[in-house]
Amino acid sequence: MTSAKPAFPAPDHDHGRCTADGISHAERICETRGQKFTPIRRQVLQALLSSHRPLGAYEVIDELARSMPRPAPITVYRALDFLMANGLVHRIESRNAFLACAHDHDAVSAVAFLICERCGAVGEIPAAPVAQSLNAAARATGFAPKLSVVEITGTCAHCQKAA
Repeated sequence: MTSAKPAFPAPDHDHGRCTADGISHAERICETRGQKFTPIRRQVLQALLSSHRPLGAYEVIDELARSMPRPAPITVYRALDFLMANGLVHRIESRNAFLACAHDHDAVSAVAFLICERCGAVGEIPAAPVAQSLNAAARATGFAPKLSVVEITGTCAHCQKAA
């Protein structure tokens, strides 16, 4: 197997640059698709980009409340729905939380989430062969799969080195 790009950023990475790249990516996606990247959508994405850990909707609200009047939950959920529909945010099912995504892939590209149990960071890796295999096995039983989410918990390389 060839050496893959690390799924987790280095602890000392330039997070300001990381965040700016995430916002730029969202602006390009929205412009390309003719979608409006409204101020609240931008602010919700910015809150999610504040770390590489998934945040629940109410954690997003708390993050936003630091710099603006506390938004209504429905406002944040609508922004999250928009961001997910445009591939800018993923939902981490096991955590009932959301994670910003700055990767170029469409909504049907299968990914697996690597969830570090120590630091809480989440990495993303391509998982098309796994998803295809799971979906084929499901179809073989007469089941019509709609969504498969692969989440793997463990310890990231950075936490392993620190231990």
